[in-house]
Amino acid sequence: MDAFADFAAHGLELLGSLFLFAIGLLVLGALGLFVYDKTQTRNTIWRNYPVIGHFRNLFETLGEFFRQYFFAMDREELPFNRAERDWVKHVCEHGKDVVPFGSTKNYAPGSPIFANGLFPKFDEDDRITPPFVIGPDTAHPYQPTSFFNISAMSYGSLSAPAIRALSHGAQMAGCYLNTGEGGVSPYHLEGGCDVVYQLGTAKFGARNPDATLNEVKLAEICENPNVKMIEIKLSQGAKPGKGGILPAAKVTEEIAQIRGIPAGVSALSPNRHVDAGDANELLDLIAQVRRVSGRPAGIKFCMGQVGPVQQLLDTILARGPESAPDYIALDSGDGGTGAAPMPLIDSTGMLIEDSLPLLHDMLVAAGLRDRIKIIASGKLITSADVAWAFCVGADMVNNGRGFMFALGCIQALKCDKNTCPTGITTHNPRLQAGLDPSNKAVRVRNYVKTLNQEVEMIAHACGVDCPRDLTRDHLLVMQASGRTRPFAKSWSPDRYLSDKTAKERARDRTN
Repeated sequence: MDAFADFAAHGLELLGSLFLFAIGLLVLGALGLFVYDKTQTRNTIWRNYPVIGHFRNLFETLGEFFRQYFFAMDREELPFNRAERDWVKHVCEHGKDVVPFGSTKNYAPGSPIFANGLFPKFDEDDRITPPFVIGPDTAHPYQPTSFFNISAMSYGSLSAPAIRALSHGAQMAGCYLNTGEGGVSPYHLEGGCDVVYQLGTAKFGARNPDATLNEVKLAEICENPNVKMIEIKLSQGAKPGKGGILPAAKVTEEIAQIRGIPAGVSALSPNRHVDAGDANELLDLIAQVRRVSGRPAGIKFCMGQVGPVQQLLDTILARGPESAPDYIALDSGDGGTGAAPMPLIDSTGMLIEDSLPLLHDMLVAAGLRDRIKIIASGKLITSADVAWAFCVGADMVNNGRGFMFALGCIQALKCDKNTCPTGITTHNPRLQAGLDPSNKAVRVRNYVKTLNQEVEMIAHACGVDCPRDLTRDHLLVMQASGRTRPFAKSWSPDRYLSDKTAKERARDRTN
């Protein structure tokens, strides 16, 4: 017993000594920090309030996490609030979505409300919908089986496990996966899903050193039957007028080989295609891509100035409808990306709420609406968002960030730091290890299947057979007065368009 008491006494004495030693280190550290703060000139707060001034930085760093988990209301956060994120999480995990008691939605001005019919369609009815074909005159037309698909997800911006999960999930769901501008990677093809190869301004994967198109490489990529379409990216909503940015820390040897660039150097794409400086050159590039690939060729952009889009339609009419892109993927000015300058991500580009109905009206006025399909993109992550897009003019909808949530994204906003805690946008093997592609593929499938079913449910409630039958007559818009107004009466393209349509201008030029 005496030995045990001696041992305990010595242990307590040692702990006391360690405690005093730790206190001494803290005091010395605080004194050193005090001297440093008073002598440095970089930070005024630290100089005026040495030591304690550092707590401000700590609280700033922790603040975003405390707000997300403890203080923000369900529908307050940006870019996506908790209600939206939880909806995606729920349908990904359970494959269905029901809520109790009533809506918590704040019906702000502009909120869409669907005008249900008096006699809805039975959900169980067997329906024969007309085939939807993109590029019917190409060597390999494409007939997508899902109207909701995965938007541009490049290997490099996303990790290999994330791309693998998307590829397998897309195959299970029957939707397509857009490669993003980083080229076609083995991980995009691994699941056997339909793939849309995006040719960004740098033409990664099919480029010459001067960023022009390498026809041989494009033809080799299109030997894979899973590559269904080619998308020529002109701009994206998060950074219109600026090319893609992949920080050097993410440019691994493998990614560099896929893209055809040096490893360890930031991949900065040009802000436009070097061989598409006007409407005629763009149509030449579209024709070249379509000829070499044998696939439907479309373009992607975020609308800003309307005049250049009108000029493109004029040029198409002058050259003939066969010169038109097979589809336009229209992005929203509030689109997402891994890295973009704040002035572009915050304050540049038209939002999809205006650009989608406007583009539809412009194509109708030009007589090109049947020739050119419209794929809408940009923050359309819920079934209501997607149904709205069909009402105002979309043929299909792409989404990126909804699928990020399906992969487990917690909106940590670390996409550009290579420190993504969920393993989605990092190439750190330790962080990637937490992302199980097989589990996340099931979540991707559930997300697509549930959203497709719910959009069809909205269409049936409105009395039509399928989402592509939805029109502006099925859409009401909440006004500032708190009352709704039919979309057709609240929307007018006149404030954007000139007095003459594209057809009339083309006729004037011919005469």
